Amino acid sequence: MNWIAIVICIVVAVVVGVIAFFLGVTYRRKVAEAEIMSAEDEAKRLISDAIKTAESKKKEALVEAKDEIYKMRSDAEKEIKDRRSEVQRQERRINQKEENLDRKLENFEKKEDALQRKIQDAAQRLEEAEEVKKRQFDMLEKISGFTIDQAKDYLLKNLEDELVHEKAVRIDNMETQLKDEADQKAREIVSLAIQRCAAEHVSEATVSVVPLPNDEMKGRIIGREGRNIRALETLTGVDLIIDDTPEAITLSSFDPVRREIARLSLEKLITDGRIHPTRIEEMVEKSRKEVEAKIKRDGERAVMETGVHGIHPELVRLLGRMRYRTSYGQNVLDHSIEVAYIAGMMAAELGADVNTARRAGLLHDIGKALNHEMEGSHVDIGVDVAKKYKENHEVIHAIAAHHGDVEAKTIVACLVQAADAISAARPGARRENLENYIKRLEKLEEIASSFNGVEKSFAIQAGREVRIMVKPEHVNDDQMVLMAREIVKKIEAELEYPGQIKVNVIRENRAIEYAK
Repeated sequence: MNWIAIVICIVVAVVVGVIAFFLGVTYRRKVAEAEIMSAEDEAKRLISDAIKTAESKKKEALVEAKDEIYKMRSDAEKEIKDRRSEVQRQERRINQKEENLDRKLENFEKKEDALQRKIQDAAQRLEEAEEVKKRQFDMLEKISGFTIDQAKDYLLKNLEDELVHEKAVRIDNMETQLKDEADQKAREIVSLAIQRCAAEHVSEATVSVVPLPNDEMKGRIIGREGRNIRALETLTGVDLIIDDTPEAITLSSFDPVRREIARLSLEKLITDGRIHPTRIEEMVEKSRKEVEAKIKRDGERAVMETGVHGIHPELVRLLGRMRYRTSYGQNVLDHSIEVAYIAGMMAAELGADVNTARRAGLLHDIGKALNHEMEGSHVDIGVDVAKKYKENHEVIHAIAAHHGDVEAKTIVACLVQAADAISAARPGARRENLENYIKRLEKLEEIASSFNGVEKSFAIQAGREVRIMVKPEHVNDDQMVLMAREIVKKIEAELEYPGQIKVNVIRENRAIEYAK
């Protein structure tokens, strides 16, 4: 019975639900229809209001557009009116300018006419002046006896003479002034440098003399059939001169290094007493090493004495080799040390770089340590060696310029030139052989006599002065000054000489009569 009740309840519930569903749907349909009707009415009302509002705004826009059009038309009319007024003003101004231009053109035409009349008048007066000038020239030619060309030549000649005189006077005055100033300063600097540098000068020959304990030693040195002396000469490249000089042997060679090796070897052999080819070879080799060591010590001593540091070891060795080189009898190493001292002291006086000046002075003749082994002058060799061992550019330039082969462009190069000349020009510092000395004096007189107007020339003071006698009728006082300068330039260009040469030009007038 329970399940029947349950089924009945379910059926009743379903029926009730279906009825409720249909009732709800019907109610919702009625509500939706009512809302739709209300929305349609509201839409119709909104459309009606929108149409009214649009018509109202349309009317307002038309009114505003009419107002804007009226305003723009008023502005346009006003602008046109203003432009018309401006155009009228411009027309009035243009008319005034045209009137002014017409008046100016009229005035210009009047001035042009006046100018043409003046030009014609000036041309007429010029013709009259030319006529007067011609008559004056004719009168001057008659009075002076010169034609126009002759008068021009006469005036030009007088002007040329005056210019030569003026030029000579100015050159003389400027030279005097510059020499006074330069000489005073140069004397101070050079004298200070020389006073502070006292150096010894010795002349070296191409021979060395080795003393012997007795004359019997000569035979032992010669050896059986001369084998000892031949071995010594072959190994050292030195000639042994064994003559009648008692207890002495002379070594002769142009190379001082070879001569020194031979001298040391011979002294060692004499002291040792064992003289034979094998022992000679040992002693020569030992002496060669000693000389190389001495060369190194001499180079280091030169570097230490001059206070120059940081030099390449090979350059130091070459400096030591210069101990065995001479130039006109002057030891090259002593000369280089002296140049370093003098250049350094002059640099200090001038406020220049003292260290660079000393370095350049010490190395300026470095090419002489190799000039017999390589081709070229000692200047070119020195420059190449300095470049090879990375020397300072100023030092290389000073080496290249110390004999004037290139123009000195730095103060260090000029100081090295001056110091080199000072060291070489010291009394007794250098010597020349007789032949070169005579040739230099003859060349000096030849240069002086090559100028027109020279009567005689004499080289005096050992070639340090040339005295020139000129013909007074061919050379006047002004030309004499110019001739002295030209002779100096030619001597500097064609002649090599130590120190300086004084050119003394003399012009003398003499009047000679005989009382009978």
